[in-house]
Amino acid sequence: QVQVVESGGGLVQPGGSLRLSCAASGSIASVYAVGWYRQAPGQQREQVAQITNSGDTDYAPSVKGRFTISRDNAKNTVYLQMNSLKPEDTAVYLCNVELGTYYVEYDYWGRGTQVTVSS
Repeated sequence: QVQVVESGGGLVQPGGSLRLSCAASGSIASVYAVGWYRQAPGQQREQVAQITNSGDTDYAPSVKGRFTISRDNAKNTVYLQMNSLKPEDTAVYLCNVELGTYYVEYDYWGRGTQVTVSS
């Protein structure tokens, strides 16, 4: 069993910054990729960033240049640094951990952390 816990959300003014953390614990044999998603009320869940086991990163066009995903393997933690935040970034941010060696065999979700961008 794998536990995924997000933290670091909160209320921030437009233009501000937040750093989210995604900590995974449990039976983590091989991480295939870790993704950050967000879901605003009434909207579909969308992926905002992903980092693969090889360190490759990918970003949604709406956050490219403002968000940075990184990882600390020793701590089994993935971070999402969010800069120049906009009101439209307001959402629950969720972390998804994909396990597998050559393909995704299992994936686990956290419960999410709320990010609110407002003046």
